Parts: sequence; C-alpha cells; structure tokens
Amino acid sequence: MRIHHLNCGTDCPFGGALFDGRSKGLTGLLVCHCLLIETDRNGLVLIDAGYGLNDVDHHRPPHPRVTRTMRTLLNIKLRESETAIRQIEALGHNPGDVRHIVLTHLDFDHAGGLEDFPGATVHVMAKEYDSATGPRRGFVPRNRYRPSQFDEVRDWRRYGAHGERWFGFDAVRDLEGLPPEILMVPLPGHTWGHAGVAIEGPQGWLLHAGDAYFYRSEMREAKRRCTPGLRAYQTMMEVDRALRLSNQERLRRLSVDAAAGVQLVCAHDPVEFERCAAGNPL
Repeated sequence: MRIHHLNCGTDCPFGGALFDGRSKGLTGLLVCHCLLIETDRNGLVLIDAGYGLNDVDHHRPPHPRVTRTMRTLLNIKLRESETAIRQIEALGHNPGDVRHIVLTHLDFDHAGGLEDFPGATVHVMAKEYDSATGPRRGFVPRNRYRPSQFDEVRDWRRYGAHGERWFGFDAVRDLEGLPPEILMVPLPGHTWGHAGVAIEGPQGWLLHAGDAYFYRSEMREAKRRCTPGLRAYQTMMEVDRALRLSNQERLRRLSVDAAAGVQLVCAHDPVEFERCAAGNPL
C-alpha cells in the first residue's frame, strides 16, 4: 500500500498569518489535503476529492457549485492542475482505476471532484449524506453543501458506526470493497456526519482527520493553539461546539500518545501537507 499526498485546492483568505500562522503578506494559504492510496487488489482509493473539473471551469459561472460567498470569504484559487483527476494523471495512473472515494464529509471543498470519477464507489457516513441531501436551511448549510457537485453520483455506500473500536474511538470497519487497513472514524461536530479516515500503512497508522481540526498546533501539543482566523472559521461552520471540541481534545490526546504511534493530518493546514508531501514525519 502506497499513500500519496495531494493538494486538491488552494485558498488564500485575506488576513495572512491570522489564518495560516506564517504568511508575511495580506493573504494566507490553506490547502485541500487529499490522499491517494495505491492498494494491491482494490485499485486506487481517494480520500476526499477537493475541487473538481466543473468547479474550475472558467467558461461557466461557479454557481451553484461554489457560492460567491465562500469564494470571497476564502479567496479560493481554482486551478485545473490541482484537481485530483489531473494529479492522478500526472502520477501516471488511469483515473478510471479510482474505484473508491472515502469522504470525511460533503462540504464543497471536499466533494467537488466526485463527479470526475463516475466509476467510483463513494463511501460516507449516513448522517452526512442525509444532511447534505436533505433540506438546507440557514446560511451555513446553503453554502457548505452544494448538491450540484454530487447529484450525478450513483454508487453510494452509507454507514453508521459499528465494529471494533479504534484507539478508543467508534469505528466503521469492513468498508464495502475496501481492504481492512482502511476504516472510518466518526468525528461529529464540524458536521453531523463528519468522520476521519484511518489507514494502516507500512509506517503505522495515519488518520486523515478532515476538518476535525484546522491548525497544526491544535494537535501534538499539550494545549491547543489556533490562529484567530481559523478559530473563527471553525466556530462559524460547526454544528455542535461542545461535540467538536470534545472530539478535537480526544484527537489531541491521541496525537501526543507516543505509544499509539498514530500520525494525524487535517484537511487544510499547509505545513502539515508540505511535510507529508516531502515524506517528513510530523
């Protein structure tokens, strides 16, 4: 099993270091950290899909795929070269070999590339699917879930938590068609059906925590530290603050447990992505 780290979307919010903790200018840098997994018998597996070809098509208006509100708030840079399908091609793979996509959740910056892989089975928590496809009342649901990004997906697999626990967390094991080394870890709070995706590879366990946290110093330190911009964004997007922070605290305890040996990454921190892409431990 081989894991590739892909940035499938770049956001440059105004505020610089107030968001990413390091930028010197007026704008910051956030990524859409996705994983591409080469398996022995299950083809290619994509963890999250970032922005897709239809999102970056400049010959059509971006609405309703990505709202003007979110494009402005995050100062999104839509580039075809960053889509998962183009990066998979650049790695020398056939995009048709992507047989499975496992989603942390269905927010617009995680689900935009789904329809670029029409032959793939899409795995998601049932609560997330229901939230994204049901009534979207209110500012945040209307902006975060964009049904036009996934209304052509035909092969869904929806799950509730079941099976043996994983490091004290609920887990979804035996994902249909996937090897036992890949499982889902429900982490609600950011959305009701949000989940992490855990992969057991040659170097041990890697947990893609999605949007359960946004900033590198929220993990691997005894006390949470987060930039003001990302703290505010997390608060704006959460569905349950107490649940989100509780799960984040549990993840932080796991991240500092040397005996567990679990590496954690989130979806949007550029430093985490750069280190992983370079093959360096966090």
